[in-house]
Amino acid sequence: MISRVALQPITPGERGSRGYHDPFGHGAAVWDYTRWTSEEIELGFPASELVPSWTARTPPGSWLEVELRGRTADGRRTRWYVMGRWAETCADIHRTSLPGQGDEDGDVAVDTLLARRPLLAFQVRITLYGVGASVGSVSVMASAPPGPVRSTPPGKASGVELAVPPLSQRVHAGHYPQWDGGGGSWCSPSSVTMVLGFWGRGPSAAELAWVEPADPCPAVDHAARDTYDHSYQGCGNWPFGVAYAGRYGLTGFVTRLRSLAELECFVAAGIPVITSQSFREHELPGAGYSTTGHIMVVAGFTAQGDVIANDPAAEGVWRIYPRAAFENVWLRAAGSGGIVYVLHPPEVPLPESDGNW
Repeated sequence: MISRVALQPITPGERGSRGYHDPFGHGAAVWDYTRWTSEEIELGFPASELVPSWTARTPPGSWLEVELRGRTADGRRTRWYVMGRWAETCADIHRTSLPGQGDEDGDVAVDTLLARRPLLAFQVRITLYGVGASVGSVSVMASAPPGPVRSTPPGKASGVELAVPPLSQRVHAGHYPQWDGGGGSWCSPSSVTMVLGFWGRGPSAAELAWVEPADPCPAVDHAARDTYDHSYQGCGNWPFGVAYAGRYGLTGFVTRLRSLAELECFVAAGIPVITSQSFREHELPGAGYSTTGHIMVVAGFTAQGDVIANDPAAEGVWRIYPRAAFENVWLRAAGSGGIVYVLHPPEVPLPESDGNW
């Protein structure tokens, strides 16, 4: 069971100043801050995982911190867990998740609050540091453990393929190894860049001027640099990908979908979807590789209902994956349990939902 709660607009409340030490090189500083705290959101079911996502702007001299806390079945509130410190660039602080927060109630695994005691409600808190930071939207996805995967028949997007530009992470192998070893690990920035390109958005030529001139797609290097999580030491932090797209006029969120039938609703509405999955090579015919965690873009469906994917790790990028095999490796609990990023311009409406988005 899934609940995605969108919280907007953001109206700051508490103000003050606070010291912060950046362990990645900027040292200690005292920052003025403005803080906003949501009301308590009832979930209607016991949740075991929460994932926040946001869009924001943080001009030089500013950054933000996102926190969550929950309420357990016995009515007790947990501590506030830090879900990320984020900035558009690393000029002032280093963008990072925070490990080592575990206690009897839960722990944070990069971008996910894992509840050791089921949560019936939650609050989100956002602290804006410095001058000029603003938040466009914040969403929280809450979910219970996924059940067994049930294959769905072809649906409303059969025969629909969106013109998502194909971009390979492989062609960036060895580029800028300080951001997760170059292109071999850049599936998320490659996928986000593909979706930005589909919507005609992305960094300007001036923003890309630092990239080596011979680079086959400077926008992917830019996305890798500006989504890199310094603690996780990777570019696959889900909410950081959403926040990066927000810099270029898109809104979006991380959520879990329950089937390919739900995902088809987005494709039929003209919205490509970024999915997260893990698999061994034989489990996803046509992939040609195995992975413990990978991001790709679902751009459409064949007339028979198979998945048309822009897979940045696959040779040639464009792939058709068998529907049942894809649905299994994406939805199963051993993988991501159906995690997706949904990114779209604010003026493009989402498909109708029964409350799952």
